[in-house]
Amino acid sequence: MFVPIAAFFIVFAYIPMAGVVMAFKEFNYRDGIFMSPWNGWDNFEYFFTSGKAWLVTRNTILYNAVFLGAYTFFSITAAVFISEILTKWFKKVSQTLMFLPYFISWVTVSAFIYNFLNYEYGIINRLLERFGMQVIDVYSNSSYWYFILPLMYVWKWVGFGSVLYLAAIVGIDQEIYEAATIDGASRFQRITRITLPLLKPTMVILLLLGLGRIMRGEFDMFYQLIGNNGSLMDATDIIDTLVFRSLVGTLDFGMASSVGFYQSILTLVIILTANYWVKRYEPDHALF
Repeated sequence: MFVPIAAFFIVFAYIPMAGVVMAFKEFNYRDGIFMSPWNGWDNFEYFFTSGKAWLVTRNTILYNAVFLGAYTFFSITAAVFISEILTKWFKKVSQTLMFLPYFISWVTVSAFIYNFLNYEYGIINRLLERFGMQVIDVYSNSSYWYFILPLMYVWKWVGFGSVLYLAAIVGIDQEIYEAATIDGASRFQRITRITLPLLKPTMVILLLLGLGRIMRGEFDMFYQLIGNNGSLMDATDIIDTLVFRSLVGTLDFGMASSVGFYQSILTLVIILTANYWVKRYEPDHALF
């Protein structure tokens, strides 16, 4: 059963690692990846002197930190609420409706968002006009996207996250709840004194796994919702969108590879650091 998964990661993760040499080369089509001339650290130097390094690193880390925190909080909250629903049909309907956004592509979501927020004929602005209020230009003002992007991320992923935490809740020994009920514990006390503390190992592991993606921004979401909008670039540009534009716009394979390598190194450092501190205070909850 493990063979297909192993084959997937070998083909799509480990074999492509050989291409990291492009980060240190002046790539050209004639010589190919391995025969192109070496140029040392020139690609990295261009990236760090272009003024984009700090900007995209800051945006990537801050956005993903907010995404991870909001995703964890709302996933746990949704899982606890669903576990407390007594009516079976309502519980199933709630789970289905929450999980549904997970299957909707960002291309489709971007079309909905554009039709809601468009300045000229968007639904939101038309409603504001009808009530005599001033319309808003969301696609020219970056401040709105600090809230829109986390909101859309939570909307899409909270259903998936709640399933993971709900599985952990189902695995809790029901005799603990029965004993607490006999002792007179209220529903709120059972949640705060039993459910949440016993969810801690699952939460720590999922947070550590989430940190592994903290330098890997939601490229689909950012590119589909923002695109190449210059007005929002400084506030919403992340490492993944920068790499994509380097490849598509300038065909600068060397710089794109160097940025990807830089991204992987930072991710490794973050994971090792976080795991070190978890292992120091809660050894049983560490990944390794």
